[in-house]
Amino acid sequence: MQKIKIACIGNYIPRQCGIATFTRDFIDSITNKKKDKNIHVDAFVVAINDHDQTYDYPEIVEYTIRQDYQIDYIKAAHFINYSDADICILQHEFGIFGGENGIYILSLIHRLKIPLIVTFHTVLKNPSYTQKEIVRGISKKTEKIVVMSKLAIDFLTKIYNVPREKLAIIEHGVPDLNFIRSEQYKKKFHLEDKKSLFTFGLLSKNKGIETVIQALPKVVEKHPEVIYIILGKTHPNVLRESGEEYRNYLQLLVEKNNLRKYVYFNNHFVSNKELFSYLSAIDIYITPYLNEGQITSGTLSYAVGAGAAVISTPYWHAQELLADGRGKLFNFGSSDELADILNELLDKPSELLELRKKAYCYGQKNIWSEIGTKYLKLISTAIRSYTKIIIQKEAIIDPLVLPPYCLIHIERLTDNTGIFQHANYIVPNLKDGYCLDDNARALLMVSMAYREKRDPVALKLLQVYLGFIHYMQNENGTFRNFLSFNRDFLDEIGSEDSFGRTIWALGYLIRFAHNEAYFLIAKEMFDLASPNFEKLQSIRGIANTLGGLYHYLKRFPDDEGLQQVLKKITNMIINSYLNNKDKKWHWFEPILAYDNGIIPLSLFYAYKITGDKKTLGIAQESMKFLEKVVIKNGYLSLVGADNWFKKGEERSQYPQQPIDAIGMVLMFYQAYNVTKDKNYLKKMFRSYMWFLGDNDLRISLYDFATCGCCDGLESCGVNRNQGAESNIAYKIALLTVLSAHEHEIRGH
Repeated sequence: MQKIKIACIGNYIPRQCGIATFTRDFIDSITNKKKDKNIHVDAFVVAINDHDQTYDYPEIVEYTIRQDYQIDYIKAAHFINYSDADICILQHEFGIFGGENGIYILSLIHRLKIPLIVTFHTVLKNPSYTQKEIVRGISKKTEKIVVMSKLAIDFLTKIYNVPREKLAIIEHGVPDLNFIRSEQYKKKFHLEDKKSLFTFGLLSKNKGIETVIQALPKVVEKHPEVIYIILGKTHPNVLRESGEEYRNYLQLLVEKNNLRKYVYFNNHFVSNKELFSYLSAIDIYITPYLNEGQITSGTLSYAVGAGAAVISTPYWHAQELLADGRGKLFNFGSSDELADILNELLDKPSELLELRKKAYCYGQKNIWSEIGTKYLKLISTAIRSYTKIIIQKEAIIDPLVLPPYCLIHIERLTDNTGIFQHANYIVPNLKDGYCLDDNARALLMVSMAYREKRDPVALKLLQVYLGFIHYMQNENGTFRNFLSFNRDFLDEIGSEDSFGRTIWALGYLIRFAHNEAYFLIAKEMFDLASPNFEKLQSIRGIANTLGGLYHYLKRFPDDEGLQQVLKKITNMIINSYLNNKDKKWHWFEPILAYDNGIIPLSLFYAYKITGDKKTLGIAQESMKFLEKVVIKNGYLSLVGADNWFKKGEERSQYPQQPIDAIGMVLMFYQAYNVTKDKNYLKKMFRSYMWFLGDNDLRISLYDFATCGCCDGLESCGVNRNQGAESNIAYKIALLTVLSAHEHEIRGH
């Protein structure tokens, strides 16, 4: 006998409809299956508790997750991995899980070491950026995605680019009820002399119940025996945000239309048994939703399965489920059209009965025992075919995962003065103007881009950024940092960070300039700034300046004066390291703050010029310490900017910023250049993949639609702004990886 143990993740809140009910019925259908005696299924539930609530769950719930605590999702993954479960089934709905649009669920599923099947209860036609990335992130991890309609297949393949072979249709399960018109059910609810209309489910404004109420005056005028039953509590999220505002509105509408004796609100959660009794007793079931954007409706499926005569607005699931005469459709919000259909059906009992028969016959294909059989077949196949991910030894860098090189968003952020600091989403924020920091980094980026790609767009932008830097330089060689949109200087002398980044960019351009004019102007600015090198005090200002000196001395190796300057400021970094290092803390400061990788990187640069073994040793030792802090579970988990990581304290996890990721990419690449150890190429590529979703939230910061990069990871999701710093960091990371790949395939 085959034994399968299933871990099921989802909403399992007692006395709540929706996915909680689906999950219960799903588990019953696969664990109570009697047809195949050669298979035994055991299951347990990992339940999501909403908003710090606790619930009295049955024994089948073996683990709970607090909705808004990301650490719980990570712990749940470990629990599942060590539970002896053979497979995990995720019941997915955006609103169930924590973080922006439920992004925290990615932290769980990407840590699973067993196969995963996901049932999507919602597939959106117009997803937000985060929603789209969540679906893509899930699709990369799962063996199969189950949807309940053909339209969902179309959306996932065309909008989300999910491979068709990963998708399967298994319709929503329904109870197995006898098709009878038993008076005993009508008697139970005192409906013997009534023509009953019925709507059930959690109340919220999108349900459109007001459409039915507004149709009733025209109906009861002709059929005074009609009663409309509205069964269900207000949705808990609605209750939290606006109380009973919607229910009160409906009740006032009833009073306004003199319908008190024709409308009955049953403000309770009822058991499945009670619900099925209602479905057997009523004459017509109505789903009057207000828009088409519902890909799955459990309430509609249950009504069809029970053999109810169904009238509905033409939302997506209703169009499919009620096709071929299984129900009637009316336009969204059209009370008059609904009233006409109701009167017609109530006038013609034979037509009403025919609707019921067609619905019931179709529903019999989807009773839970049949659905359970389909899921078990899918589960068995997924377990058999599942293979653990094997790292390919042939190629360290996989070019197929790299987005195409593109400067569209960089162009969008740049005018004829320079690159703007910030953006509101993808629109440049003119109010914040420009800064030297970003224009210097942009100069480095387009210089790299032209060297690697010979891109004429990069060459055009290079002139803009070089001109900006020239405009910002003072007569004493220092630089201003901030410039308003009106071209007004906003400071006299900028930060040492901005100074160092400018020297790095100028040094790179001096080394690789393809045009003598660019070389000459870059060298003039570099020479004018050089007396300030030894005055630097900031460790990151020094580190960035070392990057510029490294490239300059590669072009002019006989410049003994600047060689001495390089050695002197290198010793400043080394002394800082020796003053702060202890047995457990191998770092240059008593804090890991921002742009950390740039400091070991600068020592690798210095070593390439001086050949000093002590410098190399400290570069490697500090790199190893930094790596231990920020590489967790095989991916980059950067130090968050909230409080950073102070010696002896806990590190912050968020927000994580692209500037820190690019520092790691450059550091590991230079470590490879120095040592020729290909493990550093692996770590470089791993660091780059932070941008594409190998991060704590398991979501890509790169936006394929805009060719831009988002500004960072927040605890609840992605910072959707796409400003200069993040986009330049991403482009430099990509260009570095592309360069490394070229060296790899050439055997260098």
